[in-house]
Amino acid sequence: MQSIEDVRKNLIAQIVASDNPSEILKAPELKKLYDVIKTLPPEKRGVYGKSVNKLRLSLESAIIAREAELEDATVEPIDISAPWDVNTGKSSLLPTENGTQHPLTLELENVMDIFTRMGFEAIESRQIDDDEHMFGTLNFPENHPARDSYDTFRTEEGFIPPAHTSTMQNRILKDGKTKLEAGGQIAAISYGRVFRNEDVDATHEHTFYQCEGVFVSRDATLGQMIGTLRSFFETYYGQSLKIKTQPSYFPFVEPGLEFVIEKPAALGGKPGDWLEMLGCGMIHPNVLKSANIDPEKYRGFAWGGGIERLVMLKYNIEDLRHFKSGKLQFLRKFV
Repeated sequence: MQSIEDVRKNLIAQIVASDNPSEILKAPELKKLYDVIKTLPPEKRGVYGKSVNKLRLSLESAIIAREAELEDATVEPIDISAPWDVNTGKSSLLPTENGTQHPLTLELENVMDIFTRMGFEAIESRQIDDDEHMFGTLNFPENHPARDSYDTFRTEEGFIPPAHTSTMQNRILKDGKTKLEAGGQIAAISYGRVFRNEDVDATHEHTFYQCEGVFVSRDATLGQMIGTLRSFFETYYGQSLKIKTQPSYFPFVEPGLEFVIEKPAALGGKPGDWLEMLGCGMIHPNVLKSANIDPEKYRGFAWGGGIERLVMLKYNIEDLRHFKSGKLQFLRKFV
């Protein structure tokens, strides 16, 4: 029977020459070494088993290196002869001197600009967070379905790629507490990418952008919230809009509402065609308490919605997947 070292040298050589190196882990020589363990006296099994496991780890490292080599070999080099207009000194792919921004980046900046001009501070959301900020401080019950892996991604360490920018709300409230106590108010938006366990289709994506707003003062009202949102949407779409709210449920607000606008006629809307744009409501007392803010003294409102939905309506885009398609025909519409 081959020694462990002989098996290692033989299998490493096979990995280096293989186009499918992961299959080497199924080699009969390796299986025989594991079979030997159960034939040894108990006092020798531990040392021998560690040696075989060390061999397997070295094989896995070699496989990773070989797979990287194979992947590099399939990457096509950059074509430095891409179309170029010698008369203008510009690429004929996209007519610009310094590149272009993705349409979602442009529209997110537009959203931020509107809210900051209204007095809101803009805070970028996190790309990874914990269960407490994602659910606990937002009044989600322990058995809420959003906590399930069917809805929310989790890393092996238990961290969460946030499913909503509301994950920043507790931090915003805590950071703004001193402003409240000094007679001021909290006014901030959080923005960024969010991640959900969704099947991708024309109206759903697993990764998209959100913007949330938070406002807290001694006398915040639903009327102020509706006025704020109406002002934003009319500024963003550049026209007067018919609006309404309808009851809904979200753990972090009470009462909870959906903010709805009538689809503009310019985009094919007809009287009575209503579009739900975002969720909103008065901040739940438990959410204020989690930030050590007394709900008897202060109250606030919050809202959150997707950027893609705003942009799709603004430009009459029928398929959410266009944003990540990389198709120049689509991107040229925004140059």
